[in-house]
Amino acid sequence: MRAIEAALLSGSELYREVILDKLAHARESVSIATANVKDMQVERGGKFASVLALFSELSARGVALRILHAELPSRPFRASFEKRRRLTGGGLELKICPRVHFKAVLVDGAWVYLGSANLTGAGLGAKGEGKRNFELGFCTEDFETVDRVQALFQAVWSGAECGACKLRRVCPDPIGEPAHKSLVRLGKSRRLRY
Repeated sequence: MRAIEAALLSGSELYREVILDKLAHARESVSIATANVKDMQVERGGKFASVLALFSELSARGVALRILHAELPSRPFRASFEKRRRLTGGGLELKICPRVHFKAVLVDGAWVYLGSANLTGAGLGAKGEGKRNFELGFCTEDFETVDRVQALFQAVWSGAECGACKLRRVCPDPIGEPAHKSLVRLGKSRRLRY
């Protein structure tokens, strides 16, 4: 064991640090692991808009965007996604693994949030007082922690974990399959039956 420098976050601190301070300012890449994703509203230029508007801005700047998710995103998320050509044209990639339950946001391979919050307004503290979930998480730039989270994310993303998975025969769309439908970008995921 070794000590790491990290900041513990809860409530609206999660929203400010994870979404507004880090994710919104990504330069190269954003990788998100979550069990639940919704069409969260985030502040952009004094107005609130879908998190997908933020993803579209990031994609326009050349930031690679990946979401590793336990199931298909919510219908409102998918409807909002369908309105954004940049994202439907390949600016946001999604892969589904029903065993994903860890919550992480990796930014530029140099910063990570780990905690209990899903990518939802209630989870990440974007909702008003009294409507937020009770969540805790920490963020760090500790290189070993970032590397370990990236390694797990990449192992699941690439399908390396699929071979030994005991749920493979009931998986709706195993990542490790050569013709895996989730290898296509989210914009073409209509084949995933939602």
